[in-house]
Amino acid sequence: MKFKKAFVVFWILFAAVFAVLLELGKNTLFGWLLCAVLFVLFFLLHGKVLSQKKAIVRLLTWVLFTLLLFGTFRISAPPEKQLPAVEGKHPAETQIVTVKEGQLRGVKNEDESVEVFAGIPYAKPPVGELRWKAPQAAEKWDGVRVCDTFAPMSMQTRTSPIMDTLTQLVGFHRFAITPKDNFVGAMSEDSLYLNIWRPANVTENTPVLFFIHGGSLTSGQTFAGEYNGESLAKKGVVVVNCAYRLGVFGYFASPELAHEDENGTTGNYGLLDQIAALRWVHDNIAAFGGDPKNITIAGESAGSSSVNAICVSPLAKGLFKRAIAESSGIAARVPYHTFRTMESAAKMGKQIMEEFGAETIEDLRAVPAEKLVNTQYTNSAMTVDGYSIIEQPFYTYLKKENNEEALLNGFNAHECDVFTFSQKVNSEDYEDAISEVVGSHAADVAALYPPTPQDKAYSLALVEAGGDAKGSFNKVVSAAWFSYSHYVWSNDVANENKDVYLYYFTKDNGSLGSNHAGEMPYAYGNLHRHAKLYDETDFALSETMQQYWVNFAKTGDPNGDGLPTWPRFNDDRTKVLELGATVAPTTLPDQKLFEILDTYQMEKSDE
Repeated sequence: MKFKKAFVVFWILFAAVFAVLLELGKNTLFGWLLCAVLFVLFFLLHGKVLSQKKAIVRLLTWVLFTLLLFGTFRISAPPEKQLPAVEGKHPAETQIVTVKEGQLRGVKNEDESVEVFAGIPYAKPPVGELRWKAPQAAEKWDGVRVCDTFAPMSMQTRTSPIMDTLTQLVGFHRFAITPKDNFVGAMSEDSLYLNIWRPANVTENTPVLFFIHGGSLTSGQTFAGEYNGESLAKKGVVVVNCAYRLGVFGYFASPELAHEDENGTTGNYGLLDQIAALRWVHDNIAAFGGDPKNITIAGESAGSSSVNAICVSPLAKGLFKRAIAESSGIAARVPYHTFRTMESAAKMGKQIMEEFGAETIEDLRAVPAEKLVNTQYTNSAMTVDGYSIIEQPFYTYLKKENNEEALLNGFNAHECDVFTFSQKVNSEDYEDAISEVVGSHAADVAALYPPTPQDKAYSLALVEAGGDAKGSFNKVVSAAWFSYSHYVWSNDVANENKDVYLYYFTKDNGSLGSNHAGEMPYAYGNLHRHAKLYDETDFALSETMQQYWVNFAKTGDPNGDGLPTWPRFNDDRTKVLELGATVAPTTLPDQKLFEILDTYQMEKSDE
């Protein structure tokens, strides 16, 4: 059996490349085995037969071989999977808990210090006639419901498994060769479920932390490891998170729907889901040992904007006490994101109906969820619907009619870097670039932030567009899109003589660093899930942040024994607590820019 050296080299390279594709694509072991068989058979066939054939025969055989490989790649794509609530086989069961809808039972974590109840329905499935209607009360069930598995994520567009893996590799620096991740999370329009983590030794009236995930109101899931509630539950709070409708299912708006609804609402179905979940928790959490009179709502990114919306919603009055908000808000006169006018929302709703050839809402309700989710229009913003949000949030705060009694909130040093990596910004176009967020004040802002290149530590490998003004551009956009909303929000609440605690997260590490969402695994105690990316200083900071969050949820004051003092923003509005290599008060960054943004915002609101 003879093999030409060139064939052997090419065959090895081709096999290696395809193995990389299989690993990046999270393909099943069946796919790996079948591809291995194809490669071996082709190798043997080439040595015995093909090497003696004409070039055209060899070419056609290569084509057929390649088609078979990619066919195998496709049929061995990772399956959808619902994740277990805790790791390990055959976890211990909890005692039965009785809620309004019936009895349920959860599972215990490995050391049995935390009990988890996953996949609890808080509303009817929003399918069929209930698509684009306010959430309805969950139906009762018979027997004991086993709550040991996370429910599917809400409908959202999926990127390919290869892109997901590359995002984890390039953005988060996470990658491991293991058969354990050969799946994708299950997804369904039937997704209105919540999860509860409670201390195993829970007693009555335990403080509750109700968390809302981020994802631009278009993506996200409740089973993400970054905000798993186990660690905080070990520190003495009951942790809850919930799924809510996303994208076109959660924020589609139509006058026809407003007329259909008895409250005249449309466009905020995802927000209504969040409030329904919060109401369910308020009504049922005592059965889990939680205190319905001591609930703190929390969220990150779009979840933080949602917290802001719940703080101004009349529907949420009396359902919670305090708020924790990380890296987003809608308190500015004209929010930069996650918020839009009803006119804009209704216009997009009309475009979506035209896109699917729907003449009525019933026509659009008949479109399968798997097709509708791929609409070309991005529904990533709430609106003033006159029911869940009755006016621009800025004015609700001006009238001091907001709901939160205290606020812990903050932002990160490199908030926008992961959103702008594909944009190149040089000195000559710097002012034009920042005019998108500061308008006619671009020259003044450019004087405050002269052109500088991107910090190499925060430049995404291979995909960062760069430019000699990219670093300063990112600083300006980060401040406008994220930090400014917290500055406004903190001042609003402080003006009511309510306690405000403002942070600035700056910690570098082997993963996200102080990019958007970088603080998440610290605050919720999940660094151990990717421990190799962090060192002892990271784990020490995480312990401090967790205790701040827990103390605030318990008493409204993050301070406690052994912790660096976190001063109230009320007492000195030029100071913020830095959460980084050191934990200490520091000067609030971007204050002069905030003053310019105040002026720009007033101009925008007058347009």
